[in-house]
Amino acid sequence: MTTQLYPALIIEALKHVRYPGSGEDIVTSGMLQDNIRIEGLKVSFSIQFAKSNDPFKSSVIKAAEQAILTYISSDVEIRGNITAVYPEALQEVRENPLEGVHNTIAIFSGKGGVGKSTLTANLAVALARKGYKVGLLDADIYGPSMPKMFACEEARPEIETVEGRGDTIMPITVAEGIKLLSIGFFVDPDKALLWRGSMASNALSQLIKDGNWGELDYLLIDMPPGTSDIHLTLVQTIGLSGAIVITTPQEIALIDARKGIDMFLTDKINVPVLGIVENMSWFTPAELPNNKYYIFGNGGGERLASDLNIPLLGQIPLVQGVCEGGDRGRPVALGENTLLAEYFSELADRVVKQVALRNETLPETKKVIVNKH
Repeated sequence: MTTQLYPALIIEALKHVRYPGSGEDIVTSGMLQDNIRIEGLKVSFSIQFAKSNDPFKSSVIKAAEQAILTYISSDVEIRGNITAVYPEALQEVRENPLEGVHNTIAIFSGKGGVGKSTLTANLAVALARKGYKVGLLDADIYGPSMPKMFACEEARPEIETVEGRGDTIMPITVAEGIKLLSIGFFVDPDKALLWRGSMASNALSQLIKDGNWGELDYLLIDMPPGTSDIHLTLVQTIGLSGAIVITTPQEIALIDARKGIDMFLTDKINVPVLGIVENMSWFTPAELPNNKYYIFGNGGGERLASDLNIPLLGQIPLVQGVCEGGDRGRPVALGENTLLAEYFSELADRVVKQVALRNETLPETKKVIVNKH
């Protein structure tokens, strides 16, 4: 088969399937749910019916299977992969796809290259080592790096059927019991992702809505750098507890960080910014552990935090071991009695304190509702 499968192709084929009760096709009528999953040649999705004993349920599902095989390819593995769902079962999941997750934190940077993903991985480890239940969602759709950082690039999440939700994606369990989901588990790591914005947004939405996270104290979401459709998709899908902004002391990084902070605080988004972390604050060579060389400038993150009246959660030095730990799939926060592990431990304490303060003083953040009119 030479046809490349992608969600828009599936949707187009399903426009040929009409519900006998109304004569409308299942796409236009909204019966087709936004959980299309493609794994190689295997395609699965859900169709919503008004009630469990709908007399047309079986015939519509069979017609949908046949439409995929007819209008796309007979090689598509679709039979038995269409799930019927009902409004009463879907309502609670739609309103809160992360039920059981107590705090959701977006980790953001205004530009790439500031060590955001490495810092996120180590913060997750530091929180987990303190006994918290931690999840990590790699939402850097175009450059997923968490599978590499936790040495689980070959892992493939299993699908588990849950009553009332249908098929769910089980996160991979990594160091310290952290639950991890990444788009990197579902794509070829050696090939570039040539996705339009809507396709990337759909992939993120699916990871959020279909992820079976269970009970978590913290879900850290590693965002792509900059501002894009991915960020809007996130705030339209769930209500975030807050955002943490990563920057370096370098002026160009601080300018971009300001833009990101402004995005979260704008009236339409209105996500609390929990604080700023200044990464690569200084360079300390291994042979001179007491020396500090401010190669990217000095105190930029502190000044930004002061200007915007946002807490400075921590300053993390640039040390060779941080990069090496990520490359080996063993974050440095896993180390015993090391200076770097202590830095991340202190950062985790400040994050916990700031989240608790946020929850005591601010109302729950609601997901963004887009007015289409």
